[in-house]
Amino acid sequence: MKILIKNIKELVQVEDKPVLKVCGKDMAKLNTIKNAYLLIDGEKIADFGKMDDLFISKETKLKEIDATGKMVFPSFCDSHTHIVYAGSREIEYTDKIKGLSYEEIAKRGGGILNSAKLLHETSEEDLYQQSLARINEIKMMGTGAVEIKSGYGLTTEDELKMLRVIKRLKETTPLIIKSTFLGAHAVPAEYKGRQEEYVDYIINEMIPMVAAEDLADYIDVFCDKGFFTVEETDRILLTGMKYGLRAKIHANELAPSGGIQVGVKYNALSVDHIEYTGEEEINALLNSETMPTILPGAAFFLNMPWAPARKMMEAGLPVALASDFNPGSSPSGNMKLIMSFGCVNYRMLPEEVIHATTINTAYAMGVSEEVGSIAIGKKANVFITKPIPSYEFMPYAYGSNLIETVILKGKIQ
Repeated sequence: MKILIKNIKELVQVEDKPVLKVCGKDMAKLNTIKNAYLLIDGEKIADFGKMDDLFISKETKLKEIDATGKMVFPSFCDSHTHIVYAGSREIEYTDKIKGLSYEEIAKRGGGILNSAKLLHETSEEDLYQQSLARINEIKMMGTGAVEIKSGYGLTTEDELKMLRVIKRLKETTPLIIKSTFLGAHAVPAEYKGRQEEYVDYIINEMIPMVAAEDLADYIDVFCDKGFFTVEETDRILLTGMKYGLRAKIHANELAPSGGIQVGVKYNALSVDHIEYTGEEEINALLNSETMPTILPGAAFFLNMPWAPARKMMEAGLPVALASDFNPGSSPSGNMKLIMSFGCVNYRMLPEEVIHATTINTAYAMGVSEEVGSIAIGKKANVFITKPIPSYEFMPYAYGSNLIETVILKGKIQ
């Protein structure tokens, strides 16, 4: 049955000629239609326009939704998460309050290694149920597409366990899900002082087995101070490329690590975190197809420097904003809150953060031809707001739940 959403106060981010991403000054421009309708047929958007132009045959069977006073947005796309994890790390939260840095917590066995220990002790079924609850949470907060990374396994067996859970979530939830292999998230305690051996383990055993079971869409490396070097990242990405895994990089979160440049070298889909981004990194990105992706939740939670979003956009780059939903540095997948962080902390306009959390994050997970905007033929992943005065109200009212109805793949959730 078709769904007709009518009397929409404003239909946000419409495209007559869909683009893959929005860059530079264009990010400040947002196409909308006031007093609009949206027609959904099956899983896809069939038509949209002004109410004055709406014509539906009386014989057409459809479900009507009256959106008077309400707005319709494309669903958020969250291109960087670690949703598949076991337990939580609120004790480390207290350590952070006491003044310990991310690196200090990691060096004493906390951080990623703590999550790896918990995951190892958790059954695959329990891990799936915990992760499903998080998927359902972000779904009702407006996210319709999400990338999920492994990286809390750090052994072949546990990395495969995580990736199997992600595959099951793909098959059992209405979200579009992309899977990323992140064996190079940290060096396990048993490889302390033998980091090169762990890199060999990733290259010679993990990657071939992940590829053999077709469990990942992408490959990622934490290329940063205290984690993996540019040379190690280069080796891992080269092997991943041979197995058909496109790169996505954790880069320049803790220092100017060279991670952005190595990501560009391997045509990474995105480079993420990027707090330490200067002219050299911006110039490298300008000549690439790589999406610079900022993770405002992690920078907020860890009290880190803000990435230079304004400088990147002024240079002509696109910018994406993702949640980094994970137990240690960003325990929230609320993309509406990420929009607010983008406005307040990064001085981005409401129009810019809308692009940055939809079409540009869709690009950063390789799905901008399917979702990320309102366009005929795209997947019907949208949400209807409660009555609100303007689209600027979405990031402005940072603590309010403004989403009333979620529709994914043409079905009301």
